[in-house]
Amino acid sequence: MLDEKRLERQLSFLVEIDKMKTVLRRNLIADGSRRENDAEHSWHMAVMALVLYEYAYSPEVDLCRALNMTLLHDLVEVYAGDTFCYDEAGKVDKAERERRAADKLFALPPEEQGSEYRALWEEFDAMQTPDSIYAAAIDRMQPLLLNYLTKGHTWHQANIGSDKVYERMDMIKKGMPKLWPVVEYIVNDSIEKGFLKE
Repeated sequence: MLDEKRLERQLSFLVEIDKMKTVLRRNLIADGSRRENDAEHSWHMAVMALVLYEYAYSPEVDLCRALNMTLLHDLVEVYAGDTFCYDEAGKVDKAERERRAADKLFALPPEEQGSEYRALWEEFDAMQTPDSIYAAAIDRMQPLLLNYLTKGHTWHQANIGSDKVYERMDMIKKGMPKLWPVVEYIVNDSIEKGFLKE
């Protein structure tokens, strides 16, 4: 028998997260024509996690859990907004804004689903488990590629140098060490082409 109240809560949650499509990130999409939104970022990350799984640093990485994290990790931005990774001022209250957003958002679906999604979101943020380390590495790789393909668009906006990019990309060294040479190539080529300050 259909539990109508349960379904109503699930549908309410699904309608609410549709707002991710309106949360714009600083990155441009690969062709440079417009800004990427949160939903596109999460979808692209999920596909990247699937395609690049063979480069995960540990055989303990559970791809299904990592995929769930990629899809859930930015849902709180429906209420908290996107905080640009190089925005030091924006980071000051980011954790508190996102915690309040999580309280509100993960209360929408049925309790056990909301609790599970919140736990995955918190695990991703902590970046301590094999699954979250891999998912976080993917979260770093995706905008790196977009920045490279758009000639350093957000790097120029933030006026940052290669040291900050390397610092941000360090999770790739941990979560997908075989791909670290790709990061080095992108950074070095970006410096050479004037996409990024040395």
